[in-house]
Amino acid sequence: MKLSVIIVNYNVEPFLEQCLNSVLVAAKFLEVEVIVVDNNSVDGSIRMLNSKFPDITLIANKDNRGFSKANNQGIRISRGEYVLLLNPDTIVEEDTFQRVIQFMDEHDDAGGLGVKMLDGKGQFLPESKRGLPSPAAAFYKMFGLSKLFPKSKRFAAYHQGHLSDNEVHQVDVLSGAFMLMRKEALDKVGLLDEDFFMYGEDIDLSYRLVQGGYKNYYFPETRIIHYKGESTKKNSVNYVYVFYNAMVIFAKKHYSKENAKLFSLLINTAIVFRALISLLASAVRNLIVPVIDFLLIYGGMILSSIYWGTYILGEDQKYPSLFLYLFIPIIIIFWQLVIYYSGGYDKPIKAVKIIGGQLIGTMLLLVIYALLPESFRYSRAIILIGSLWSLIIMISWRILVYVLGFKSFKFGSTIAKRIAVVGSHQEADRVMSLIKETSIDASFIAQISLDENNEEIHKSENVLGNISQLKEIVRIHKISELIFCAHDFQARQIIDLMSELSSPNMEFKIAPSEQMFIIGSSSINSSSDIYFIEVNAINKHSNKRFKRLFDFLLSLLLISTFPLHFYLSKKPLIYFKNLIMILLGIYTFVGFDKGLNDVHLPHIKASVLHPSDLISGKARREEVEAINLAYARNYKVSNDFSIIWKAFNRLGRKL
Repeated sequence: MKLSVIIVNYNVEPFLEQCLNSVLVAAKFLEVEVIVVDNNSVDGSIRMLNSKFPDITLIANKDNRGFSKANNQGIRISRGEYVLLLNPDTIVEEDTFQRVIQFMDEHDDAGGLGVKMLDGKGQFLPESKRGLPSPAAAFYKMFGLSKLFPKSKRFAAYHQGHLSDNEVHQVDVLSGAFMLMRKEALDKVGLLDEDFFMYGEDIDLSYRLVQGGYKNYYFPETRIIHYKGESTKKNSVNYVYVFYNAMVIFAKKHYSKENAKLFSLLINTAIVFRALISLLASAVRNLIVPVIDFLLIYGGMILSSIYWGTYILGEDQKYPSLFLYLFIPIIIIFWQLVIYYSGGYDKPIKAVKIIGGQLIGTMLLLVIYALLPESFRYSRAIILIGSLWSLIIMISWRILVYVLGFKSFKFGSTIAKRIAVVGSHQEADRVMSLIKETSIDASFIAQISLDENNEEIHKSENVLGNISQLKEIVRIHKISELIFCAHDFQARQIIDLMSELSSPNMEFKIAPSEQMFIIGSSSINSSSDIYFIEVNAINKHSNKRFKRLFDFLLSLLLISTFPLHFYLSKKPLIYFKNLIMILLGIYTFVGFDKGLNDVHLPHIKASVLHPSDLISGKARREEVEAINLAYARNYKVSNDFSIIWKAFNRLGRKL
C-alpha cells in the first residue's frame, strides 16, 4: 500500500462528499486506502458515507474525540508507506497524490510535506508554509504586524512571508489540512500529541519530525482548495482562546521555562485584547440600528421645530434650547424604548410592530405632556409631527437598505419553521404525522431519537440523531422549534434542555400524549386545532425583556413613594437597598429559591422573592421544586405582580 488518506469528519457532510470524490479521482493511479474517522456527526454524514462510499474504511466514534485522537485512530490501522492527514473541507487536484508521492520518493530526507492551499475564493492561504510560533513570531501575528508587513522575514515569520509562494522550500511547520508524512518517520517520532484537542497538534508533530532528523517541505507544484474554517465554524473569542492556548501547550512542552512564561503572558494578553475587540464589535452591531434611527429622527425633528417656530408660530416664538437639545432627545429615546419592548427591533422586521410601538409611545407621551407644568408644554404639534416623521423614516431606510442587498433587514411576519420532534420513535412518528396534516409553515421537520444506538438512527432519513447530540443538531440544522413528547420526559428534563438551548429565535412546545389525538375533524386547517401546550419559558427573549421593564418601573415607583409604605417591611433599610439593586438591574423582584442546588433551572438574577413565598408555612422540598418548575415553564408578568402583592412584607429580605 503506497498511501493512506485519513480524513477526520465532524458535521460537514457536503464538504466531505466533495472531498472524497476528488480523493478517489486522484487515487486512480496509485494504491491508496481511504480512512474516514467520524467524530459523532449529526448532519447525515454516516448515512451518506454508507450509501455513496461503501468501499472506504469508516470509524464512527460515539463522541467527539478531537482532531489528534481521531487522526491517531486512523494512523494506527493504516497500511500505507505514506500517511496523508486531509481535512474534509478540501478538494485535491487529479494529480496531487502522484506529484507529492514522487517528490517524497526522490527526497529520502523528507519526513513531511505540505502543498499550496487556496481558499474558496482562490486566494493563497498563508498557512500553507509556517514557521515555529516563537514568542516574537506569535507577538507579531497576534497584534497584526504580520499583516502590515506580509513579506518581512521578521514580522511575517509565523507564515514565513519572505519565502516565495511558488517555489519549493524547506519549512518548519506543515498544515494539518494537508499533511503528508512518511510512515517510518511517524514510527520514529510518534503520532499526534493527544493533549491537543484542536489546533497546535500539527505544529507539535512538524517540530518533532525536524527534531527526529527529517525535513519538512513546502511543495507548491500541486494545489488544493481548503474551505478554511468550514469544519470548525470558528467563534471569535472561543477560537482565539482554544487556538492560542494550544500554542501555550506547545511552548510548555518544547521551550525553556522562561520562554514558556513569556509566551503564556503574550497569549493571555492576546486573548483579553481579542475579547475586548469582539465585545466592542458586538455592541456596535446591537446599537447601530437604534443609533441610526435616533440621528435620523432627531435631525428631522430639529428641522421641523425650526420651521414650525419660525414660519408657523412667528419669529419671536422659536423653541428654547432646553426643548431642542434635551426634551427632543428624551422624547426620541422614549419612543425607541417603547418600540423595542413592542418587538420593533426584532428580526425579521415587522412594520406593524414599529407602527404599534410608535403609536403607543406617542399616546403615552401626550398623557405625560398633559400632566406637565404649562411652562414645560412646549409643543404638542412637534410631538405629533415627530411621531409621523419617525414612522416614515424608520420604515423607509430599512426598506432602502434591504433593497440595496442587506438581507438581514428582511421584512416579514414569520420565518418558515425548522421543527424537530424529540421523543421515542412511536411518539415522535405520531406527532410528526399530525404536524404534516396541518398548515403549519415549516420548511423542515425531523426527529431526534431517545435511542443512542447510532446504527439504528442512521437507517432513517427522518432521524437526525439522538438526545445526547441535541445541542449540535440544533446548531447544524438551524432548528427554530423543538417539540418534546411529554410521554417520554419529566418536566424537569424539559426545563433543563430549554435552559441549555434557549435563544431569541428558539421556540419550545410540549405535545401531551393524549390530547393531541383530539383534533375535532380529519380536516385540520391550522396549528391551533392541535392541542400543544405552549411553553412560555422565563428565559425567552421577550419574557426577559418584559420582566426587566416590570422590575424597573415598579422599583422606580416604590422608591419614589417609599415614605408611604416603608413601615410594611420589618427591615426598611434592607428593603430600600433591595429596591435600588432591582432598579440597577442587579437583583430582580421574583426568581427561584436557590436552596435547591440539585435542581437545574434557567439562569436569572438573584431575587428578593420566590414563587414558594405564596405557600403559607414552611414549604416542603417537593412543593418548592414543583412551583419553581411551573414558574420557569409558564412565565407571566402577572405572576410576578401576584407574588409581590401577597409577599410584600418580605421585600426586606437580606440576600
